[in-house]
Amino acid sequence: MINRTNMRRVLAPILVVLLALGTVGQPSVATAQSRGPLSLIRDAEIESTIRAYADPLFTVAGLDPSGIRVLLVNDDSINAFVAGGMRLFINTGLLMRADTPNQVKGVIAHETGHISGAHLSRIQEELKNATIQQIIGMLLGAAATAATGEGGPVIAGSTLGTEIAKRSLLKYSRTQESAADQAGMGFLDATKQSSRGMLEFFEKLEGQEFLQTDNQDPYLRTHPLTVDRIDSVQQHVDQSAYSDATDPPEDLARHARMLAKLKGYIWPLSRVAKEFPESDMSIPARYARAIALYRVSRMPEALQIMDSLLADVPEDPYFLEQKAQILFENGKMAEALPYYTRAFEQRPTEPLLGLELAQVEIELEQPELTKQAIKHLEAVTTIEPRNGRAWYFLSIAYGRDGNLPMSALAQAEQAMAQGNSEEAWAQAKRALEGMEAGSPGWLKANDIISEAQMIKENQ
Repeated sequence: MINRTNMRRVLAPILVVLLALGTVGQPSVATAQSRGPLSLIRDAEIESTIRAYADPLFTVAGLDPSGIRVLLVNDDSINAFVAGGMRLFINTGLLMRADTPNQVKGVIAHETGHISGAHLSRIQEELKNATIQQIIGMLLGAAATAATGEGGPVIAGSTLGTEIAKRSLLKYSRTQESAADQAGMGFLDATKQSSRGMLEFFEKLEGQEFLQTDNQDPYLRTHPLTVDRIDSVQQHVDQSAYSDATDPPEDLARHARMLAKLKGYIWPLSRVAKEFPESDMSIPARYARAIALYRVSRMPEALQIMDSLLADVPEDPYFLEQKAQILFENGKMAEALPYYTRAFEQRPTEPLLGLELAQVEIELEQPELTKQAIKHLEAVTTIEPRNGRAWYFLSIAYGRDGNLPMSALAQAEQAMAQGNSEEAWAQAKRALEGMEAGSPGWLKANDIISEAQMIKENQ
C-alpha cells in the first residue's frame, strides 16, 4: 500500500522538484560558476498559462512547440534563460513581478530568439575560442619567463589572456542579446502583439545597472543590458503597427489567476490576507485565500471558498483540481475522486491532471480503478516519457493488476528517467523473463538494456 503521507506530497497541484543545473546545460558563464540545484515547480494551470503565451511565439519562430520544455524555477529573483538547447526556464520571481501578460510574452519572445538562433550552442563554441585565447596569453607569459627567468610574466600573461577571453565573450554575448531582441520583436509582430512589454521589462531592470553585481537580479547578469538595446526596442515600439495592441481579456484573467496561485502557495497567510482581504471577492483574490488557508490546514475555510469559485465556474478544471487536493489532504479520497475525474475530463491531454487522477485511483485500491489508473498513466508516460513519478505509480498499478513483467519494465523506465542506468538494466532484464519475444514490452525492455549498456560504456 502506498504511504498516504507520500501520496499527499506528490499530489499537490504545485509540485516542487530539485534539479541540478549541471545536468541540463549552462546558459552562461555566470551560472556555470555556481552549480547549485534548481528548485523547479510543476503546476498544470501555470504551465498551461505559460504555454498559451509561448506556443504562438515558438510557432512563428519555426520551432515545434511540443519539442520545447518550459520549466518553472521556484526562485524569487528575476530570471529566465535557455539551457540544454530546447529548455526554457522562467523564475517565479519574474512572473510575480510582471504587471501584464505582455511583459512575460516579451521575455519569452526574447528567449525564443536565443533558441531559434541556436545561441546556446554558439556560446559553447565561443567559450572554446576564449579558452584558446587564454592559452595564448599563458604561452606569451611563459615565453617571457624563459627570457627573463622571472615568474611574474606568467601571471601577467595568464591574466591578459583571461581578460582578452572575457572581453571577447562579453562582446559576443551582447551581440547575441541584440539579435535575440530583434528576433523576439519580429515574433511579437508576427503574432500581432506589442513589444511594449519587452521595453517595460527592460525598464524594470535598467535601474539595477548601477548596483554591485551580487545585488543585481540574475537576468541582468546573464543578459547584458545596454542603452543601445533599450533604444532599439523603443524605436521598434515607436514604429510597429502593433505597439498599441493590448492583452486579450482571457490572457489578463489567466495572468491574474497565475499570480494569485503563486502568491497563495509561496507567501505566508498573513501577507496573502493583506494583499487579498476578505472584502475582495474577485476570483483571483478568493483563489489566493483558499490556497493560503489550505496550506495552513484550515481545510473547512479553504473548501468553502473553493465551493464559491465552483459555483461561479462549475467546470473549471483547475478549481476542480484544487478542491480535489483539499479533500484528499483531509483524508476524503473517495470524495476527491469525482473532482479529479471532472478536471481530467476537461483537460484529457494534461499529463499532471492524469497523474493526479491515477494516484487517487491507485490509493483507493479497487481493481477497476487500478485498471483505469493504468490507462491514465500510460497516456501520461506517452506525453512525458521521462516522468519518473508516472513510471513509479505505473509500476505499482501493473503489480496490483498482476502484470509483474510490465511492473518491472515500468521500474526500468523509472530508473532510466532518474539517471540510474544500472537499476534500469537490472529491471529490464527482469521484465524480459516474463515477456513474449517480439512483443512491444519485450522490444522496449531490450531498448532500455541497450541504452543502459551504452551509458555504462561511455562513462
